[in-house]
Amino acid sequence: MGPARDLHGFLPMTREEMDARGWDELDVLIINGDAYVDHPAFGGALIGRFLAGRGLRVGMVAQPRWDTIEDVRKLGRPRLMVGITAGNLDSMLNKLTAQKKLRSEDQYSPDGAPDRRPNRASIAYSNLARQAFPGVPIVLGGIEASLRRIAHYDYWSDQVRRSVLLDSKADLLVFGMGERPVWEIAARLKAGETIDQIRDVRGTGLLLNPGEWEALEKSRFVRDGKTLWLPSFEQVRDDKLEFLEMSRAFQHETNPGNGRPLLQPHGERAVYLNPPARPLETLDMDALYDLPFLRQAHWSYGEQRIPAFETVKHSIVTMRGCFGGCSFCSITEHEGRIIQSRSAESVLREVRALRRMDDFRGVISDVGGPTANMYQMKCRSEAIESSCRRLSCVHPGVCENLQTDHGPLIDLLKRVRQEDGVRKVFIASGVRYDLAERSPAFIRELARHHTGGQLSVAPEHVVDEVLDKMKKPGVASYERFAEQFACASQEAGKEQHLVPYYISGHPGSTLQDMIALAQYLKARNMRPRQVQDFIPTPMSMATAMYYTGFDPFTRQPVYTAKDLRDKKLQKALLLYWDPAQHQLAREALRKAGRGDLIGHRPSCLVPPEPPVRAGVARAPGPDVPKDRSRGVAARTTRPPRRAGSPPGRPR
Repeated sequence: MGPARDLHGFLPMTREEMDARGWDELDVLIINGDAYVDHPAFGGALIGRFLAGRGLRVGMVAQPRWDTIEDVRKLGRPRLMVGITAGNLDSMLNKLTAQKKLRSEDQYSPDGAPDRRPNRASIAYSNLARQAFPGVPIVLGGIEASLRRIAHYDYWSDQVRRSVLLDSKADLLVFGMGERPVWEIAARLKAGETIDQIRDVRGTGLLLNPGEWEALEKSRFVRDGKTLWLPSFEQVRDDKLEFLEMSRAFQHETNPGNGRPLLQPHGERAVYLNPPARPLETLDMDALYDLPFLRQAHWSYGEQRIPAFETVKHSIVTMRGCFGGCSFCSITEHEGRIIQSRSAESVLREVRALRRMDDFRGVISDVGGPTANMYQMKCRSEAIESSCRRLSCVHPGVCENLQTDHGPLIDLLKRVRQEDGVRKVFIASGVRYDLAERSPAFIRELARHHTGGQLSVAPEHVVDEVLDKMKKPGVASYERFAEQFACASQEAGKEQHLVPYYISGHPGSTLQDMIALAQYLKARNMRPRQVQDFIPTPMSMATAMYYTGFDPFTRQPVYTAKDLRDKKLQKALLLYWDPAQHQLAREALRKAGRGDLIGHRPSCLVPPEPPVRAGVARAPGPDVPKDRSRGVAARTTRPPRRAGSPPGRPR
């Protein structure tokens, strides 16, 4: 049976639910690219509950049709504003693979239907809202808007696109985690200000017209109170070195303690970005997760399943943010580098809420966040933290000012597993092993109590030069952790294994580097099933390398596999053990001049091509590439990341 028809529990999705509350209009309408799941891991629901908890009448239109305005206006014209999010993932990343092929499933849609949201959903929904509600302020948010707030390289069209603010025609753009900015906007609109008067909210961007921006003083040093001018859209579109400069400069302005206002001209207009919003304190985080989430998909979906919800429904988010600074990941650009943690008491209250769910059987699938083991970690000094302009607290080495104590996490996990009705508590978020190896006590707890036979970690590569471009620790750190985890598992009397994640085609990785990685794996009898073909997502540093061919910080050339065939060859080498990949792997080895690794010797990666008998057409077999969308590809594609976190990797 599907969920019971509940007219009062969810944020209204229908007029009937509004009538049941006695509402004749909404204050805020949220248009959401994901299905509506009333769970804190889903961004649209999180913001909706946050505003509703402050007394506003909030309704939700989830995944409206984009060829008509009828779905968008079914709840009527909102009094204050329309809030728009493309969903928990960038809509283009959600739609297309690294090979630019359509994905067969949308994890955030009913029954995984792949046709429930448009391409560039932020733009499509904003334009629908403008047509449906002329004159109503439109506030754009979510990860798609956040990571496209300035000029950016778009992999799927292979071009530099202008800020999404221009194409969406939204009035304001909220970037980063949006609770503070969106509440200030709503409160000021409710108090009688017009949207044109709201220009100074931290964590927001807006468009300036001709005559409004040209005289803004350019910043010369960090704390001069002036505006940092980025190269214009036209400059970064036409000159890759200007794009490089934009990317480098932007990265240094993401700390709320010292980030400057940014301005980027786009023709006669300019995008103006206020400094990032202040992170939430523990009390704020607790209040957020204490909101009355039903932890169910809206009753209107009936028996339909939301795959991403099934992944996270019995999991708990303990923190947000990441100070890892991995160059291929955009978590930091969206959630920030400052770790924002919930209190143990807040987490335990959520555990008790999970116990009340009908389908909860005592197993918590994950306790973590963007990274499993950064809970309550912070800089030893607020003054140092607010002035720091490092892009990573752990690369090229762990900062001496970073407090890496795992004690609070160990205590939290112990308290969670001691709760009544809890049988098992797993950690499914990726473990940051360069931090974990500093805490043998944490590794023992992890192995004894929180691993279900397999543990996710992300070494990504083994070649130092490639790892340096990724801003990841050297392979020696991974090997130390692997040895400690193996010993801890043995002491616990458990046979457990690490599940390592690797990236193929990352900037800096050549065919020779991928061969070295494949040889490393084979020598250790490792057959990775979690392989990700690098996708250049907007705003990451690896994307800047991919597009320009240079490292933004050293300005040195960086090799990148850009041809789709070359990307396939790199991935095939990681899957050297899979007969379906042997033909591509042989092609890669010959192209790299390493035909000596084709054969039956122990040192070889793949066998030679099977002989074909004269006059007999060769039937498709293991060595002939074919459609494996339900075979190896399904096994080597990583399951959806914890909802509520932007696309990234275990840290």
